[in-house]
Amino acid sequence: MQKQAQFEGRLYLVVEDEYLAAANLVTALEDAGAEVAGPVSNIPSALQMVCERAGELDGAILDINLRGVFAYPVAAKLAEAYIPFVFVTGYECGSIPRPFEEVPCLNKPCHEKELLLTLAALPQREQSTGDIVAGEAIHAGGK
Repeated sequence: MQKQAQFEGRLYLVVEDEYLAAANLVTALEDAGAEVAGPVSNIPSALQMVCERAGELDGAILDINLRGVFAYPVAAKLAEAYIPFVFVTGYECGSIPRPFEEVPCLNKPCHEKELLLTLAALPQREQSTGDIVAGEAIHAGGK
């Protein structure tokens, strides 16, 4: 895949507990020109990464089920920090509870092109300040 300008210099957190799925997500992002934080495979590590790197993160890819534990606390922390994110899950996207039902959701296995198009449509944060520059971040109250 050729590097894409909209991903150059952008940092995405990958939260996924399945090794092959995580490797595929990382490869897709790096091939597009993005940088990757993680992957991390559990809630405590994901929360720590969000807290430590919130000002740097441009977005996140979040699996809903991490080793049998729902990752909604991570989604809440991302929303609280105004970090846009997308769910990539084996669950039905229609089963995502409030307040996250409007967060973009892709079913596993998702195609690389579909993932990149979804990420490209997320609001973008300014690199230096973390402020939203195009639209609002997906927040716990909706889009």
